[in-house]
Amino acid sequence: MCADRPKGGPRARRAAMLCQDPAFRLYLDRRRRHKHRMTESQLPDGTHNEQDARDWICAACGIQSRAELDHNVTAGGVFQRITQRFQHWKGRAQP
Repeated sequence: MCADRPKGGPRARRAAMLCQDPAFRLYLDRRRRHKHRMTESQLPDGTHNEQDARDWICAACGIQSRAELDHNVTAGGVFQRITQRFQHWKGRAQP
């Protein structure tokens, strides 16, 4: 491992756990469907996997690695908003 690469801390670990959460991946499915006005047959629930979730978080936060969430203030703030929106969605979501 390169000494110049930042090590992940609590946010990176939280992001990794979030990517493993089936509810978060469902949130990404439904978010994308809504954003792109797609039907469930065009983008079924269960489409996003852990890697997709990781890639989405990195793109949304403008980072290459989740470890950067603990060292980049802007990315950390974006990640915090993502988790807040997910929690809000989860609180409203119907089973």
